[in-house]
Order: sequence, then structure tokens, then C-alpha cells
Amino acid sequence: MTTLFISDLHLDATRPAITRLFGEFLQREARSADALYILGDLFEAWVGDDDPSEVGAFVASALAEVAASGTPVTFIRGNRDFLLGNDYARRAGFRVLPDPAVVMLYGKPVLLMHGDLLCTADTAYQAFRTQTRNPAWQAQFLAQPLQARLAFAAQARAASQAHQSGMKHSDNAQFETVTDVTPAAVEATFTRYGIDTMIHGHTHRPAVHDLHINGKDCKRIVLGDWYTQGSVLRVDADGMQLEALPD
Repeated sequence: MTTLFISDLHLDATRPAITRLFGEFLQREARSADALYILGDLFEAWVGDDDPSEVGAFVASALAEVAASGTPVTFIRGNRDFLLGNDYARRAGFRVLPDPAVVMLYGKPVLLMHGDLLCTADTAYQAFRTQTRNPAWQAQFLAQPLQARLAFAAQARAASQAHQSGMKHSDNAQFETVTDVTPAAVEATFTRYGIDTMIHGHTHRPAVHDLHINGKDCKRIVLGDWYTQGSVLRVDADGMQLEALPD
């Protein structure tokens, strides 16, 4: 049996082929897995559990079927869907873990994260993250009408894309540094949690990094995004394999 890890699907109505691919993945593979972990950014944006989007409804139904089949589904919020709440989690049949969280995987402790906490060079984003994770800010935001929240999300997404595009064109080296993890943050996280294996997404740079930290060998696995194809990490008692899914 196998445990599956995915992240950064960024599902929305503008890319129906990826939503279909996700549904096929759930039907074909997730139902026979030991467990499914989704490490954030399942959706391109999430402004509250009261958003009646067709994509959200489809995903909730499909994930609930996986959970009902006997495969536990676990979710960690990402930077795009940090407002996903308990109501939607109940509809979709998954439990929500804090970010980060240590889980036991075939007898071994493994640290799971979305990954944005490791990108400490992006100080502007980290300030935004601190603000938007504040319960008072979230309560105030969710109290606004749905259309106002949708407009805010669209504006914030456009501003982020413009900022990243400008940075990439003016200084690509800086862009690569700011949008990736900070090595010191990675080392500090391994040290803090006392583990030797970490799995995260967020950076859209799928890879398996072998590191040597505090005198021991460590492994950092970065999940891929689903913008043009699927990406999944399969883990069993014998090892792990990070692969792209055929579209």
C-alpha cells in the first residue's frame, strides 16, 4: 500500500482539464491508497466556505467519496486557500492539520508543511502572511459580502502576479532567490523539529534534496504543481518516488 502526497493544484474554473485530471487521480489511485495528504493550494483562491463555486462543490464531493471508500484524506492550508474552514472540511471529509505538522509515516516521523514559511527572503509576503493569519483579520474579512471578498482576491492575485513579473524581468536571480526557500530557514526547521525528513510544496520546484544538517543526513522533498500536469509523491515502507502524472 502507498501514501500519496500532492499540493499546489490551484484548481479554478479557468483550467477545467486539471480539475478533470484531479478527479481521475482520485478515482484511479487515491481510493486504493493508505492515505492522501494535500499540502495546500488545492484551490487558486478561497474566500470562504460560502463560495458556491462549481469547482469547490466538485472537489468536496470527489474527496468525500475517497474518504468514504476508506482512504483518510488530510489537508494543510496553503497561501491561496488559508481561509478554507471547518464547514468545507466536513463536506469534503478531510481533517485539517496545522502548518507545520509531524506525522508518523510507516513508523518514521516526517514533517509536513505547505512550504511558504521557509521562504523568509520574501519579507513582503511574510508580513502579508502574518497579517492574514490573524484571527481578527480573518473574522473581519469573512464578515464582508461574498462579492467584495471575490473582488479582493482577484485584486490581490493580480498585484502579486505583477510584482513577481516585474521582479523576474528586472532581476531574475533575485526572483529565484526570493521565491524559493531560504537555506537557513530549512536548517532551522529541521533542527527545531528534530526530524530528518520534510515534505512540502509551494515553490513549484519538484525535487528531492539530500542534505547534511547537524551531523545527520536529511531529506527535503518538494512537491510539484499541477498547472500543466499532475505531480504526486508516492511513499511506502520501502521508500518514496516523486513523479509527474500524465495528462
